[in-house]
Formats: sequence, structure tokens, C-alpha cells
Amino acid sequence: MPTSGSTVTSPLTALCPQLRTALTRVGYDADTLLEALGADAHSALGRGEPVPVRRAAREAGELGLLVRLLLLGDALDEHEAAAALAPVRIGDAVAAGLLTREGGAVRAALDLRPMDTGAGNRWILSDLDDSMQRRTLTEDHVLGVGHASLSLLRATPTTPVGSALDLGTGCGIQAVHAASYARTVTATDVNPRALWLAEATAALNELDIDLIAGSWFEPVAGRRFDRVVANPPFVVGPARIEHTYRDSGLALDGASELVISRVPELLAPGGTAAVLAAWIHTDDEDWRQRVSRWLPAHGIDAWVVQRDVADPALYVGTWLRDAGLDPRSPAAQQRAEDWLTALEQAGVTGVGFGFVYLRSVDAATEILAEDLTHGFDDPLGAEAHAYFERSAWLRQIAAEPSRAWRSRYRIDGATALERVLLPGDEGWEQRVARVHRGDGPRWQHEVDETTVSLLAGMRPDGLPLYELIELLALSQGSEEVSPEFADAALGVVTGLVRHGLIHPV
Repeated sequence: MPTSGSTVTSPLTALCPQLRTALTRVGYDADTLLEALGADAHSALGRGEPVPVRRAAREAGELGLLVRLLLLGDALDEHEAAAALAPVRIGDAVAAGLLTREGGAVRAALDLRPMDTGAGNRWILSDLDDSMQRRTLTEDHVLGVGHASLSLLRATPTTPVGSALDLGTGCGIQAVHAASYARTVTATDVNPRALWLAEATAALNELDIDLIAGSWFEPVAGRRFDRVVANPPFVVGPARIEHTYRDSGLALDGASELVISRVPELLAPGGTAAVLAAWIHTDDEDWRQRVSRWLPAHGIDAWVVQRDVADPALYVGTWLRDAGLDPRSPAAQQRAEDWLTALEQAGVTGVGFGFVYLRSVDAATEILAEDLTHGFDDPLGAEAHAYFERSAWLRQIAAEPSRAWRSRYRIDGATALERVLLPGDEGWEQRVARVHRGDGPRWQHEVDETTVSLLAGMRPDGLPLYELIELLALSQGSEEVSPEFADAALGVVTGLVRHGLIHPV
């Protein structure tokens, strides 16, 4: 199994150069696959509906054969499979664990999926799931490219860094993504099967990734990284391990707490982390306070984003189906009963899910935890980087308020002002003014007419902030700016800067 400095490769990894040649020859890549299947069949593939995909694959030659073999789990005549996989020999593929024989036919023993992670086509090896055929997942099952891993991939900043760590790499998808923006990539996992597949995935994509076996933080003790990504086994439930890809053995949200509280130790100065996490909701504590308690008092700038909240029954049912269980079966019903009982006894009223972004700073810890459960299309990776840049500026003006007063500001190009009429005693009369961003997380702030006037005066080549509020004070009949008026104006400006609705020039 891979360890730091290992030179021994598995038969599957040794097969990868020839396998890469075969996949390239046939055009088994993300773009060609979409073109060959068509948009409708490609969408059906994502929904786990094999028939439309199989019908389209019949017209796609050898590429279609590989789609049926590797994505649909169909049995293929060995001679057909040999032609589509040339120069890979079927016997070698079986010995390596890629295929299995069934008489004169072969089936895939692994999922081999092309995808574009943002830097061109990549191939990802993982265990077969039950999206196309019913399967019962084993304890050491290695999850492929699922919704959670894709959401983390889209939510991770891709600004160039020197070193990156994928903590708990699984099939290696985050490490493969990190190789596009980091000079060196390290990936760890406690599951030997995960490292076996991640090693082959790296070889198949001709990437140099340092894979280290071990639990949690032990494999990289004492090391620091410019970026850390983690999709830990964060499922909230009893302290048990049924599937290593999702269960940590820690009760409730203990896995998320462990990762978020320890990742700061892994960050180099100025380093950042993107962690997928879950947390419980209870009547006794606000979720923001709960997550905030997991972070140290010094050294971290944190942005915590809650993207969804599920009630316990929906949460348990979703994860039972994720493991390939039928919620109607007696075994699954008993498991659901035990799971929901454990959540009820802990006072869990809901389970929150989202992203925790951390940046190492030489200052007291600051935390912004907020709900972003509304819909928006833009990935959060670029926004997280911009958020930390804005947050750094806000820390500077907290230490030197005069800098904020001397600064000029510009309104973001995606920021708009809207006025909303609300019903009153005599019809539509009450008005609410809002400024909102039309991109990114689509933040919006309600503002009063004084703030509207302040924003109207902001120009990159215009007046500094303090001169603007002096004019506002005069327009309201005051010959000088009161401390209360100045503090209120600065509070509004810093809030709008934090969310990127306006920017200091």
C-alpha cells in the first residue's frame, strides 16, 4: 500500500499506462462522452437511468462499449471488450482488479469515470456503486464522484499554492483537482483500498501525488500546507463504523468537530482550508455557536457557510439509501429506528451541512457563520478567496480606522438597488430598499435612504468616505458629523465590503 517514499506499485497502477492509451484512443473523455451520448442520455447517466444511456451507447462504437462496460456495469463479450480496451490485455485487467470474468464475458470490477475537474479531462477510479445496479456496499467501499465530493470540488479555491493536502482522499478526486493548482500534493487515508485506488487514479492521470497511509492527522504530524481540503466521514449518527467513507466512529458531529478543530495546526502562515462538514441543531444551542466552539481563540479567520438543513428522518433515510439499502426492508427499518433514537436522545432537531473555510492569520480568531440556503449557481471557491482578501482589509481598518475614512469605494458591477413595495393600511405604500449582488452567493442587505445616498456618492475617483458622510450630515441639517452617525456609517460600509457589494479602491 502507498506510503511516503514508496516505490512498490500495485498491478492496477502498473496497468495504467496501457489503460490510458486505450482510453485516449477510444475517446473515453468527458467532452467526447457528452458529444457521443447526447445531452439527454448524458443527463440520464447522472440520474442513474441505464436504458437511455445504453441505447445511445449502441451507436457509439468502441466508446459505447466502454460506456456499457465501465459506467453501466453491463457484461460484454470478452472479444468485444478486448478490442475496445486494446492494448490492455483482458487477463491483465482481470489480474489487476479492473475486470471480472463470467464465462466468455467480462464485467467491470471498478468504476472508471471521465470528468473535467476544471483543468481538462481526468479519469477517476472507484468502487462500483448502486446507481446502475443494486449492490450492497462493503465496509471498505471507496466512494466515487458523488454529490458531496463534487460540491467540495466546486467550492475549493483554485488560486495557485505551493503545497496542498487532501485529508482522507478516498478515490483521490480532491487530490487530482489539487494537482491543477498546487506544486506538490499530499493525500492521506486510513482505508488501504482507498489508497490502492487513489494511487492508480494518480498514475492514470500521470500525476505525482504523495500518498500516505494513516488515520486522521497522524500521517502528516508536524507538517504545514498552503491549502488543506477535506471531505471527512462526517455523517451524523451513533458512534459506529459501517462504511469508512462516511462513518468515523465518533458520535453525532464529532468527526466534523475533530477535523475543524485540528486543521488549523496544518496550515502554513496565510494557508487556507476548505472542509465539507455537518453539525447538529438542537433547541439548547444555535448552530453558529456550536461550530464556533470548535475553533481556537487565536490564529484563524473563518467563514462558515450552511447550505442545507435536514430534519432527522429525511437525513437518516437519505444515508440509508446512499449505502444501497431499501428503507422498506426489515434490516433497514431497524437501522433507521436505532439511528433516529440516538438522534432523539441527543436532542437533535436537524442536521446542518455546508462548508467551513479557514485561513491562518496572526490575529485573534474571527468567525462569520451564516446561512446560504437559498439557491445560487456560482461555485464558492473563488468567493472564498475573495472573502478572505476582503476580511484582511477589514482587519487592517479595525486597527487603523482612519484608513477606512480616507478610502474611496466603488460599487461592485453585480450590485443592484431595488425598492420593494409592501402592503399597508391604504394599499401598496411601505417601501423597503435593498442592495444585492447578482452573482456569487447573491447576498442582499436592507438599507435606509441615508445609505442609498451614501452609495450614490461612491466613485473610484470621487470623495473619500469621511467627506461623503460630511455632505450627508449637512444635507440632514447637521453642521458636523456626530460620533454616532460616523459609527453607523462605518458599520454599514464594513458590512457591504465583507459581502463584496462594494470595494475599497
